[in-house]
Amino acid sequence: MNFNFPEGEILLFDKDYGLSSFSVVNRARGIIKKSLKLKKIKVGHAGTLDPLATGLLVVCTGKLTKTIVNIQDAEKEYTGTFTIGATTPSYDLESDVNETFPVEHITEELVHSTAQTFVGEHDQMPPIFSAKQVDGKRAYELARAGEEVKLKPKRITIKEFEIQSVTQAEGVMEIDFRVACSKGTYIRSLAYDYGKALNSGGYLSALRRTKIGKYSVNDAITIDQFQFLIMGSENEA
Repeated sequence: MNFNFPEGEILLFDKDYGLSSFSVVNRARGIIKKSLKLKKIKVGHAGTLDPLATGLLVVCTGKLTKTIVNIQDAEKEYTGTFTIGATTPSYDLESDVNETFPVEHITEELVHSTAQTFVGEHDQMPPIFSAKQVDGKRAYELARAGEEVKLKPKRITIKEFEIQSVTQAEGVMEIDFRVACSKGTYIRSLAYDYGKALNSGGYLSALRRTKIGKYSVNDAITIDQFQFLIMGSENEA
């Protein structure tokens, strides 16, 4: 397989749980620089994926880093799990449960019908544990410091919201889903809002990005596989 990284390549990575998007880009850059004996090369990703999420991370190199904005604007698809019956301050597993709610009233029919009320355009409030800029600082930095965070809602579009399975656990419900949505949609906020719409609480307990525009995680490789592909059995860059 021939690559021309300086001219530009679009690389599809299946990001592992626990890795930041920056760490994947940084490692890919190191592998490319070492293999080509370069001092520098442009490498960037087209849309951050949280460390607690897995799945598709589109990385562009060289001259094709100019296309990142266009890729970022594309529709995205995710699968994952909402835990209903509790909330966390970060709307996901980054923080501990801070409040619990009843789930006994929630039927499977209600789970499905409530999901459909989110399809279409609506205003969504970003989570305070996000990378949004507030007075020159990241919102999550202020939130972690215990400071008040004021964010503005953003207009987003949920194109599809499919409930794939519903499982009863101890005091909570586990709801597996698939969502196709516009750029800028926070699935963590969707989890919180969805739980509230069920007259309960909710947070995101698992997330996997499966598509960005025409690109699919089915065509992606891990960063370890990329290293072996480019450098064979050599040590990590």
